[in-house]
Amino acid sequence: MQSQDVAPRPAAGSTADRSVDVEQAEAALVEHYPRLVRLAYLVLPPGLGRGRRVLTAHALVQRALPRGRAGAPVIPAQSAGRDGDPGYAYVRLQVVRTALEAGTPLTLRSWPRRAQLPPLFPQVWGLRLFPRPGGADELALDQRLAALSGPARAAYVLRGLERLPDGDVREALAEAGVEKVEAALREAAGVPAAPYALLAESGEFDPCALQARPTDLMRRRRHTRAALAAAAALAVCGALVALPGDGWGPDGAAAPAYAQNPAAEAALDPGRLVRISPAVWKTSARTDFSVWPARGALTRDTSLLRRALAVWARPGETVQVSATPETPAGGPAGPPQLLYAGEVANARVVILYDGLRIARYAEPKDGTAGAALDFARVDGATGAEAAALVLDRADGNVRYLTAPWVTGAAERDLSKPGAGAMRLTLTDGITSPLASPAARTAACTTWNVLELTDASGGHLLSDLGELVPARLTSGRPTAPRDATGAQALRTWAPFACSLADARAQGVRTVNAWAYARQPLPDGSGSASWVCTRAETWRGDGNRVLAQFHTPGGLFGAAVAKAGDVPACGPRDPHVLAGVLWKSKGGHWYLLAAGDKDTTRVRATGGVRGSGQGNLLTLAAQQGARAGLEGESVDGRTISGLH
Repeated sequence: MQSQDVAPRPAAGSTADRSVDVEQAEAALVEHYPRLVRLAYLVLPPGLGRGRRVLTAHALVQRALPRGRAGAPVIPAQSAGRDGDPGYAYVRLQVVRTALEAGTPLTLRSWPRRAQLPPLFPQVWGLRLFPRPGGADELALDQRLAALSGPARAAYVLRGLERLPDGDVREALAEAGVEKVEAALREAAGVPAAPYALLAESGEFDPCALQARPTDLMRRRRHTRAALAAAAALAVCGALVALPGDGWGPDGAAAPAYAQNPAAEAALDPGRLVRISPAVWKTSARTDFSVWPARGALTRDTSLLRRALAVWARPGETVQVSATPETPAGGPAGPPQLLYAGEVANARVVILYDGLRIARYAEPKDGTAGAALDFARVDGATGAEAAALVLDRADGNVRYLTAPWVTGAAERDLSKPGAGAMRLTLTDGITSPLASPAARTAACTTWNVLELTDASGGHLLSDLGELVPARLTSGRPTAPRDATGAQALRTWAPFACSLADARAQGVRTVNAWAYARQPLPDGSGSASWVCTRAETWRGDGNRVLAQFHTPGGLFGAAVAKAGDVPACGPRDPHVLAGVLWKSKGGHWYLLAAGDKDTTRVRATGGVRGSGQGNLLTLAAQQGARAGLEGESVDGRTISGLH
């Protein structure tokens, strides 16, 4: 057996008071390089193969130097009772840590660590390198180590090769990031120290004494031919790109294209845009964006469409990009569908659809400076949810592009249910401008919404500052209806301004449910309780408001708010909320109400009491704080919204 490198002689002094600089660590690494590479080779997972383990072991040791000064580990370099060389102890710890990281499986949930990737250096071309084979005993040890987990192999190597006692092994594993240290020690104990400790120092496990063999020569020849063909194709593409002329046209405000991808380029070809015939929607069973025809006077403007597609794929620094929450902003995977291309006010507008998102590109008529790109998620949109898109906003007004099946459009003030609706003109599916509440900064006194009519009836849509208006519904969450009936409009009227709470949240629908009426204790009438629930396109991020409205008041008041809860929704159509209310006589009360399926309400904390049914009225003090709990007809507990 060849003589092997030995661990450095320990040095005196407390390691807790020392630090390691680059020169000290480099001296230890160069002096004990063979031992450190052997340690990395033994800890690395055998599944990598002997050739890759060799190169990875060398790479990990060569990357083990600190960037500056680093704290020295308190782990001795040897099993002697004296402190070890802090430079060697530091480098050894880095080698063990990165070797364990290299054995961690890659996942889609996190970026890969450097040690998990094949090493860039060292690299050997045309040769396969691996240690000399050993005998039956070495093979048995290799099989035993292959059956261990990474931390257990590290524990075995630190025990057998480094001669560290168990206490020092525990500290070394803990510093290397191992969570279950004791389990690793117990697992490593399954491999007996003798005779395997000496075998670990044999030539079978020496990645510094290597054999060389050629790689697969036939495969290498095929790969060489493929590489030459790819290089020739790349050269041809580069020459075509460099030819004079603009091809489809200049990219306008798009960022430069540094790489050419055939699939991505196909998605940017205006000639491949999907254009739906104007008659398709009449015979299709679908009522979504996929059957919208391409409309507008510029649907054949190749240069404009090219700029819109290029900016979508790679928006330049001057492009104003916005997207609803959690909407992917990357380029289309394939040629998208063209919904609109035309001039609106002082801008040229292109609207595209890729099956998941709506993308709206707008640029000034006199150039591309100040171009804007907006995204909205619309997966699963159908019927009223796919009935309108925001085409343009200007001077506090909004103009919509409506679905081809829309037969009428009107503007309505949601806060005034008896005021009626004002008819809007429809020209090739485009509405005349109507006042938008989305950009309002002053106090809310009105809330204008869009009312559309089609063969299925009427629908109310509200602009919440995004490309797709939110659909407004009313009724019990398990069976909501479009909020166009007289009763639904009366329900919404006091709570119209609460829609401001849902602006720019990617809201798909908002439902208002009048779940209770409660007589006021001073005899001044009955108050109404309404729960509004906003559902988003992404599924999470829903917002629930419990609101309270007394007789004579213009608007209701939000008394409880919650996010990402099932209450007041189709999965849990129950709600319970309360409010401290002051009567005209100056007396304070706790008023609470649940839906009709609530059989009992109980108050705790600053106000205590309970009552049968879904209503509760208790005398209270100003500023009192109380908790609420209810019980449903099926015995379930209903928690009060806060």
